[in-house]
Amino acid sequence: MPPGLDNLKHIVVLMMENRSFDHMLGSLTAVDPRIDGVTAQLSNPDTTGALVNPQPLAQFQGQLDPDPDHHFPAVDLQIFGGNTSAGRQANMQGFIKSYFNQQQDVAHSQKIMYYFAQNQLPVLTTLALEFAVFNRWFASIPGPTICNRAFAHYGTSFGRVDMNILYVNEPFKDIYSRLINANPKHTAKLYYYDTASSTMEVANLLQNEPQLFGTYDQFLDDCSSGNLPEYCFIEPNYSDHDTDTGEEVASDQHPDHNVQAGELFIASVYNAIKQNATLWQSTALLVVYDEHGGIYDHVVPPACTPDQFTASANDTGTGQPFAFDRLGVRVPAILISPWIPKGTVVDGRVFDHASIPATITKFFLGDYSPRSPRETSADVFIEPNVAPVDPARNLLSLAAMRTDCPDFDV
Repeated sequence: MPPGLDNLKHIVVLMMENRSFDHMLGSLTAVDPRIDGVTAQLSNPDTTGALVNPQPLAQFQGQLDPDPDHHFPAVDLQIFGGNTSAGRQANMQGFIKSYFNQQQDVAHSQKIMYYFAQNQLPVLTTLALEFAVFNRWFASIPGPTICNRAFAHYGTSFGRVDMNILYVNEPFKDIYSRLINANPKHTAKLYYYDTASSTMEVANLLQNEPQLFGTYDQFLDDCSSGNLPEYCFIEPNYSDHDTDTGEEVASDQHPDHNVQAGELFIASVYNAIKQNATLWQSTALLVVYDEHGGIYDHVVPPACTPDQFTASANDTGTGQPFAFDRLGVRVPAILISPWIPKGTVVDGRVFDHASIPATITKFFLGDYSPRSPRETSADVFIEPNVAPVDPARNLLSLAAMRTDCPDFDV
């Protein structure tokens, strides 16, 4: 058996907010052409008809204000360029048009095409180049945060395409309930930042299971003490707020929060795992973003297996129903483990947030029913350590653990 899989005891998911692949990692095409990022041939028309190319002019804060629209109708415009006909084809040509609608400013609307240079994001780009970056990880639906995060927890949003936070008495169990109620039982925890932030998932999941939740400080303590659960989901700080020890700066990278604060937060999660040698050799960390936040990406979202739910034409706001049969816009996703070869680029496989509960279920439980059609059809990013192991799908493939993994001084 591959030693990386044989040693794997913990899977950790850190989900950040509202940034597209091209915006955050598009610069890496110049470093590794296998990474499908920004090229000189890409463009979007502005509202005057002028073609605007992506440019490495993104700023950490103050630039994407107002927050780009990423609700379902706006994302529809971004993906289809404003074409609403029955036979339309996605072309990713509506991003500037969509952002123009925010404040009717042509020059400002062009900023939706800006992306970060590699050296601006030393944590995220280093992790992408050092471990496994996914060329085709998409938001689960072309819509906003809550419904996309629901796919990470339930494998479906139960037909919702909006910011409704109530998911009560639905037909499918969240991944945490599956694990802690299994026979034999497994351990799982969702770490929210603190009591003044990160309450979205609490409303979603915490009806009768307070044991599933812990603060980010507890995550750090659990890493240090070696008490990390088998599956963990980590939430960043969603808001600037005061605490007894000073101001906490939002670290989720949601526009217009400071992107550098998010870089430090990603590094702190990585460091907490890596600094415990036993934990480091037995953990895989997935860093992923919930949705693109209305920011430009050039890759057309693919079709997918329809869900058993449908959003009505009224719910979508587009005049057309949505069968959850195509994915949202592409987002950054990086899998980190000392058993992954440096410079791994995962291409030719499609993932979305339903891949998270699909992977956790398959790895720890083997099988579970009932689950949504979207989850059961989703690809998994870690295969169980069960013979025969497909080497083409085993990202933790090294025969010996790496000793050259990066360190971050934060």
